[in-house]
Amino acid sequence: MTYFVDREPQLTHAWFLREPPRPDALDDIRGRAAEAIRLGTREIYVHYPLGMGQSKLKIPVAAHGTARNMNTVAKLTEMSARRG
Repeated sequence: MTYFVDREPQLTHAWFLREPPRPDALDDIRGRAAEAIRLGTREIYVHYPLGMGQSKLKIPVAAHGTARNMNTVAKLTEMSARRG
């Protein structure tokens, strides 16, 4: 499941985690301003309305993963589908 499909894909990131996040994984975030955040199955979705570079958001559990914006996720999905 993805979140924020109605928002700018270049400003929406999926943090892909090594393991499923705990239900309380977002309880210890810091620096949140206007960002919208949702937990996925093994990812955290974040919409950065002012851009990721301007954000002060700190998500400790995200240190155990990697982020890609949704444009990149879509391109990687397309490439993977072509490889069959």
